[in-house]
Amino acid sequence: MQYSLHMSEKTAEHSALTSNNQVITLGCRLNTYESEVIKDLSHQSGLKDAIIINTCAVTAEAERQARQIIRKFRRENPTSKIIVTGCGAQINPEQYAAMPEVTSVIGNDEKMKIATYQSLSTNQNERILVNNIMSVKETAGHLVSGFEGKARAFVQVQNGCDHRCTFCTIPYGRGNSRSVAMGEIVEQVRSLVNGGYQEVVITGVDITSYGGDLPGNPTLGQMLKRLLALVPELPRLRLSSVDPVEIDEDLWRLISDEERLMPHLHLSLQAGDDMILKRMKRRHLRHDAIEFCKRARFYRPDVAFGADLIAGFPTETDEMFLNTCRIVDECDLTYLHVFPYSARSHTPASRMPQVPSKIIKERASKLRQVGKEALHRFFDHLLNKETTALVEHTKNGFVMGKTDHFAPIRIEEREEIYTPGTLHQVKVVGRNDEELQGIFI
Repeated sequence: MQYSLHMSEKTAEHSALTSNNQVITLGCRLNTYESEVIKDLSHQSGLKDAIIINTCAVTAEAERQARQIIRKFRRENPTSKIIVTGCGAQINPEQYAAMPEVTSVIGNDEKMKIATYQSLSTNQNERILVNNIMSVKETAGHLVSGFEGKARAFVQVQNGCDHRCTFCTIPYGRGNSRSVAMGEIVEQVRSLVNGGYQEVVITGVDITSYGGDLPGNPTLGQMLKRLLALVPELPRLRLSSVDPVEIDEDLWRLISDEERLMPHLHLSLQAGDDMILKRMKRRHLRHDAIEFCKRARFYRPDVAFGADLIAGFPTETDEMFLNTCRIVDECDLTYLHVFPYSARSHTPASRMPQVPSKIIKERASKLRQVGKEALHRFFDHLLNKETTALVEHTKNGFVMGKTDHFAPIRIEEREEIYTPGTLHQVKVVGRNDEELQGIFI
């Protein structure tokens, strides 16, 4: 399971208004994409005065925040329909249905169907509409015209996960792995580029498993190679998160040769100790991760790595935790998504000997500090270099964006107006704790 796809260190909350409906997105990039589909479907169905909350369930904290947001929106909108969907609704529908603030609960499969919103618009739906997600065999492509408030676009290529990591409930919220047909992906990306998007992020639950359920079993690399060939006008392509032991040879060639594939890879790593990785039931060991980073850097010397890491997994000793800290340097990781371990009900890890919560918090804090130091070293490496930045927004007289390496950069604003989603050449002239500082060139 690729953790960062479902929860950043701070829960992402995005509210999009469609007619008089609102769609609230919590968690992952896949939810961001699906929320745009929800906007379109709910508008087409004629649904009125509804607040649709697309939840995350990757941690207990994510679900707590979802419940808090539901109560907040009910207080502020006493007459609106409150519709809860997403992974939290799929895994724990009764929990959300029991909340007096909630009108309806719909599952991850149902949220992608216009018939669901048609029944909600006529009040002919059941209070809980959640099917057996494991019975879903296909993932249909939905043509999304844009992403409100976003400088980059997200394209779903895959959903679900066939692996069963011992800490993770997401397969029970998303189902088994299933892929979107190549032609539908190409059509979606071409439409977004024609609509003005300069950067597209390929997203899913376990994108490196792409194609195993399709005729001919195409790989992720084969699909991306075809996509880039058929949409030559796409300037920048990113991958959301990859598994270090599932990279096919076509993807390696793209990492080596394709400049439009951005030099930033985010790894679903989770730990740097072999025993913990085995108890997590991951598919890699620390040696695999180190060798992956060495190979990627051999092909693409300027590549930057991010990683998901869990602090305080059950049975983790001080030495095991230090191995996770050490792998930050050994892999030269730059952007860490650190998660304090959170026991999820009915998972194998929840039945293992638990690390005291105080120690979990201390380890998470230490690991974040290790990540902060690594980030600063990377920032220092970029000083006085030229790069390309995608403009995201303006703030306090500065233009804010992301570089090729996904480094946040604050650029001195000139008289010209810089539109979100546009690309500009910049020079890095400084940095602070959280971002680079640059000038337009």
